[in-house]
Amino acid sequence: MAKKHHLSAVVNGEPVEFLCEARQSLLEVLRDVLHLTGAKEGCNNGNCGACTVLLDGLPVNSCLVLAVEADGCRITTVEGLADATHLHPLQQCFLEDAALQCGVCTPGFLVAAKALLDKNPNPSEQEIRFELANNLCRCTGYDKIVRAVQHAAARLREART
Repeated sequence: MAKKHHLSAVVNGEPVEFLCEARQSLLEVLRDVLHLTGAKEGCNNGNCGACTVLLDGLPVNSCLVLAVEADGCRITTVEGLADATHLHPLQQCFLEDAALQCGVCTPGFLVAAKALLDKNPNPSEQEIRFELANNLCRCTGYDKIVRAVQHAAARLREART
């Protein structure tokens, strides 16, 4: 039986402790141990972005990060974007602007877009497309996704004023 490591992290604002094997990816632990199934396993080799989460504020493919590397880190998954009563503006704009279909890629796009808007509240279309280039969508194309991010950016800017 493989040795389990005792780790702690802050996941979606809550301190958590968990056990995992050294070989387990952060994606596996999020989904199978912590039961946060928002991050999706699309390719399991870092090419699709469906498993994107924020690790200490930076977007990462959780399928490529070993869970033991996340010990002591802050992790934000798509489940951590909304609060108890309201969707995050990105989530709301994705719904309003029909920027999703099957939903496999959506969590990764939302988390990657949040990372972008956290560092740049007024990105150009080109900046949005560049920052989301690591996320693949096989259903909708990208125009509606880009428009939803622009829409959310405008909402977030309005809320700050």
